[in-house]
Amino acid sequence: MTIFPIDSGRYGSKEIKHIFQENTRLKYQVNFEAAVAVAQARIKIIPIDVSEEILIAAKSNKITLERVKELEKISDHDTAALVEAIGEQCSSKSKPWIHYGLTSNDVVDSSTSMQMKDAFTIIETKILTLATILANKSIQFRSLPAVGRTHGQHASIIAFGLKFAVWAIEMIKHVERIEEGKKRFLLCKTLGVVGTGSLMGDRALEVQQIAAANLGLYPIEAATQVIPRERYAEIQFLIALIGSTLDKIAIEIRNLQRTEIGEVQEPFRKDQMGSSAVPVKRNPIKSERISSLAKILRSLVNVAMENIALWHERDLSNSANERFTLPTGMILLDEMLSLMTNIISDMNINTQRISSNLNMTNGRIYAEFVLDALVKKEMPRFKAYREIQRIAFESEKNGEYFSEAIKKDPVLADVLSPSEIEPIFNAENHLSASLKIIDNVSILVRNFIACFEEKNNHIDQ
Repeated sequence: MTIFPIDSGRYGSKEIKHIFQENTRLKYQVNFEAAVAVAQARIKIIPIDVSEEILIAAKSNKITLERVKELEKISDHDTAALVEAIGEQCSSKSKPWIHYGLTSNDVVDSSTSMQMKDAFTIIETKILTLATILANKSIQFRSLPAVGRTHGQHASIIAFGLKFAVWAIEMIKHVERIEEGKKRFLLCKTLGVVGTGSLMGDRALEVQQIAAANLGLYPIEAATQVIPRERYAEIQFLIALIGSTLDKIAIEIRNLQRTEIGEVQEPFRKDQMGSSAVPVKRNPIKSERISSLAKILRSLVNVAMENIALWHERDLSNSANERFTLPTGMILLDEMLSLMTNIISDMNINTQRISSNLNMTNGRIYAEFVLDALVKKEMPRFKAYREIQRIAFESEKNGEYFSEAIKKDPVLADVLSPSEIEPIFNAENHLSASLKIIDNVSILVRNFIACFEEKNNHIDQ
């Protein structure tokens, strides 16, 4: 019976979950052992024919999870069981050299890095897909004036497309952070029991360099028995940071879908039910799910931070929780990115409601621009501010349109003529730098993705 919701198939793609399955993790660990043996043979620490036999055993698919678990029941040690299972596929000549000079966490931590490397490949692809969709939406709605809100109140006018441009550029920044951080957390360690290189002596660093290159990882500069957990905390923080941006987008969608605002609406399938009791409801459940999962991602950062301080060269107080934290974080982030991509792709945007909301305050949203016009007429700023505030509050009370109240007011009518007042109350005149910002972001996103793909195609070749 399934207990953990991820295992039920509810969250995460097959691709991301495959990386963290026990069988797949075993393959990462076996491949690591083989890569170290090949590196050791290259500089004549172990015989070449031994490394070849270990490599053949690693590729044989005969080292099974079932057998490793059987051996672990005897030894009560997962890495020892792994080494013994590899040894069963090798001759007596090769058995002594398997796992030579290594410690358990060389295998555990380096294979975790291999998992993270493959997981980030999936995550980065999904982030860039979302960034592209967001950039396209920003262009689609670049000239649509909308209410800009601060403190939940109407503040000024923005281009509706600017919302998407802000989100698109943050997606790009997340990929930049991941790429820049890889050299810090996609690490290979082969330095043995307490990080000295142990049985391999000063040649351990050369082994580590060769193995890291073959595995597509970076050699750790210095470590104890474990890779410093600051590195894992950074991964966990990046996962939470990306998730928090998705949460930010989800909260905006949820707010804009409120009945009172009604500017956007999540995709709603035929025959979908929004409420078991109220047939007419269309609840933003996907955005709410993203916000809910984001709370888990942020909580995992605290666990990762707690793991940084271990006793001496290491203890096991981090080990059990790390079996949950990174896999859970990656899988849930994958789910959140897929959800957000689907939401943004098919979201209904009510342009009529966006335009009508601009007029909800009877023109008071243009107060900033009236103030600017008075300042340019050399009225002292705070005198102008007080006069505008007075008229705005009176017109709100009286239900009068703000521009008409200004035209009738003896103080401001003496400064601004009707022909000067009218253009102020045209929303399209106040998009300011929005259009340029949106265009710049669109170009930046397109260029970044092109460079990213070119770089990765070069690495693959």
